[in-house]
Amino acid sequence: MTQTSNRIFDEMARLMNDAAGVAQGVRREFDTLFRSQAERILRELDVVPREEFDAVKDMARLAREENEALKARIEALEAKGASKGKKGPESAVD
Repeated sequence: MTQTSNRIFDEMARLMNDAAGVAQGVRREFDTLFRSQAERILRELDVVPREEFDAVKDMARLAREENEALKARIEALEAKGASKGKKGPESAVD
């Protein structure tokens, strides 16, 4: 009886290992199919790759910083011009 029980358990263990192997194969096949379908859908939607998005985001940040620097420079020049404009008529009155 011991040999029969061991043989049954051995067969069951082998069957379970085979089933686990099949399940892993099915999962890999599903993952591959899902990934290929997702890539196809993204290509059809014309989604921008992450690298391109990050590059454009950096360009926009740099442009914004440059804009702010130019705005500050213009305001300083306008303030300087306004102060010169005020001195002119005042000195004429004195």
